[in-house]
Amino acid sequence: MNTVPRPAPRPEASQQPQADTGSGTVAVGDALPRIDGRLKVTGQARYAAEHPAPDLCHGVVVSSAIARGRITAMHLDEARAVPGVIDILWHGHRPRTRRLDLFYKDMIAPGGSPYKPLYSDGIVYSGQPIALVLADSFEAARCAAALVRVDYEREAHETGLDSNLPQARKPTGFKAGFSKPPKPTGDAPAAFAAAAHTVDLDFHSGAEHHNPMEMHASTVIRGPDGHLTIHDKTQGSQNSRWQVSHVFGLSSDKVTVKNAFVGGAFGSGLRPQYNLLLAVMASLHLGRSVRVVLTRQQMFTFGHRPQTWQRVRLAADARGRLQAVMHDAIAATSRLEDYVEVVVNWSGQLYRCDNVQLGYKLVPLDHATPMDMRAPGAAHGVFALEVAMDELACQVGMDPLALRVANYAERDAAKDLPYSSKELHACYTQGAERFGWSARNPEPRSMREGRELIGWGMATGTWDALQMFARARAVLDAQGHLVVESAASDIGTGTYTVMAQIAAAAMGLPLAHVTFRLGDSTLPVAPVEGGSSHVTTVGSAVEGACEKLQKALLKRAQGLAGSPLRGLKFADVECTGGVLRSRREPGRAVGLADIVAAGGDGQQLEVKYLLLPNILKQKKYVRATHSAVFCEVRVDEELGTVRVTRVVSAVAAGRIVNPLTARSQIIGGVVWGISQALHEETLNDEAQGRFMNHNLSEYHVPVNADIHDIDVLFVAEDDRIVSRLGAKGVGEIGSVAVAAAVSNAIRHATGRRLCDKPFTPDKVMAP
Repeated sequence: MNTVPRPAPRPEASQQPQADTGSGTVAVGDALPRIDGRLKVTGQARYAAEHPAPDLCHGVVVSSAIARGRITAMHLDEARAVPGVIDILWHGHRPRTRRLDLFYKDMIAPGGSPYKPLYSDGIVYSGQPIALVLADSFEAARCAAALVRVDYEREAHETGLDSNLPQARKPTGFKAGFSKPPKPTGDAPAAFAAAAHTVDLDFHSGAEHHNPMEMHASTVIRGPDGHLTIHDKTQGSQNSRWQVSHVFGLSSDKVTVKNAFVGGAFGSGLRPQYNLLLAVMASLHLGRSVRVVLTRQQMFTFGHRPQTWQRVRLAADARGRLQAVMHDAIAATSRLEDYVEVVVNWSGQLYRCDNVQLGYKLVPLDHATPMDMRAPGAAHGVFALEVAMDELACQVGMDPLALRVANYAERDAAKDLPYSSKELHACYTQGAERFGWSARNPEPRSMREGRELIGWGMATGTWDALQMFARARAVLDAQGHLVVESAASDIGTGTYTVMAQIAAAAMGLPLAHVTFRLGDSTLPVAPVEGGSSHVTTVGSAVEGACEKLQKALLKRAQGLAGSPLRGLKFADVECTGGVLRSRREPGRAVGLADIVAAGGDGQQLEVKYLLLPNILKQKKYVRATHSAVFCEVRVDEELGTVRVTRVVSAVAAGRIVNPLTARSQIIGGVVWGISQALHEETLNDEAQGRFMNHNLSEYHVPVNADIHDIDVLFVAEDDRIVSRLGAKGVGEIGSVAVAAAVSNAIRHATGRRLCDKPFTPDKVMAP
């Protein structure tokens, strides 16, 4: 019986996360710490703006000062005179790029014409890049960029949603993952008019910007042969390579994009940002390596969560059973592209109702095209629905939780399909028990401590359980070390750890004997990391590759002279402890390293696997994650301040691969939900056509003092329709219901219904 030796350190250990402790095998469901943690806390992990190059040139972007119009003159002499300045690129001085829109479309672009940086003299939004100053040092480039003077011909602009609601129209273009609202069922207006209880509420949600800790950056390292190795802050290395190759007419083998470490993204890295194209443009122009890093202020000059207006009308009979649901939304988009989100569809899916009418429209404005931000669409749509449900409970005189249970949906009425799995009932029950919901006094303003009113609120969350396609490669060497590869991304979610864990569990190896490689466009294809789909997609591909590797090992082992595994079928064997053995007779075993070494093919065994979703099976079901969020707030009416002092989030997200990393994801989502409720909003100056609070001093996000007790529990669920692992995703579901629960708790504490996010002190104190 062969034992697996401890592998020698890998050559790129400083940049390749690797578990360094533990000799025992692991299983799916074990709570394992992140294997990339040590590299990050010791500063060894390199991010996009930290990769060195001997001839590195630094680029600083100059941003437009108007929202709409054209450039009439660029005054560059002062900037060029700064010592160290090499060149300045602008629309009249840049290398050739392709002209057609299709070359600028990335893999997940919405309908319309993508923005083309430095392409023409046209200004389509305030803050767009209009020049790139290139210098031998960042300081010189920054100094020169401040000296660039620009003359404009201004045109009238429109940047406010509220003042342009009459211009709303149906979307003309769609993007991947978007489902337009289903056709009406029944007669919702008539049912609403005849109902015993009705609710009619308007909602407004301000624009939000992602603001991850790591700012967007691209480092283009030009090789002697002209090959471009690009370190980019992105959620999809292959998506960035796709756009670079197409815009500049480069073959894909001349471009490699890497994103080994990403310091948060939350959707801002789903599409390539303009820093990438500008950095490549400069590198091709100069024939040398270039780095472009955006400033914190420039992090507000590309996509954002769009400002959204909603109206929700609910009707119920005397027992609280829904008779009508009408939900309309109007969201902002750019004049270039029709960015769309699934905002209203949740209202036809989450509860049982025969009369449903949903509508979704867009208003084109002079802003950058919005983009996905954690739980896109649901963060607004589910919020409005759940606040309206709470108000309906008040109208009917029912407990908010009891109202939701009374309208529980076993099927999606719009699609007339069952759920692949739905343990929302268990979320309600277990979450309420953990929170102590049964002790809630239903009367508003009934609980107080000192000068603070105390309120308890709850809300339901839901998000799609997605699966895409991906490839994975698995290589086992003669020392018993397994390397699994896929062009996945880890944006701080724990991808390195979870994928290595899945592979180690499948092959019966210690985690220290498994390396998972990601963040490189040359690796097997993977989707962008978004939509809470990486575990279900890439994780399933990893497990599939390991299963294929096991079959190859069995075939080779059975060919060995005197093999103890002859005559056994694949179902009869298992990998564990570094050996392939009979399940019934563990003594019949062959060491994995011995099997590989016997092959005579370079001392390794390699397999490739393609994961394709079982669409024929999956389309028979609605696939979703669910949650129940219970929240306690304390409100100081004299100051208008709200403290969220306690949150219980009960989540049904399929089989939880790693409870430790999954819990971290939910905690982060809860913090994000609190931030939406109480802090985040980018304010627009309609006269100037620009966002005003474009910095972290004035764009508020929670700090440690704002966050108190967060309790996460996962209810048992196993969904083999969504993925072969039984898992769903947890990235989005943690944030979806939180803002609604906060609003509902404020209503219980004060008697005031707040529908306009964020709930700032002036709104809390308003009569």
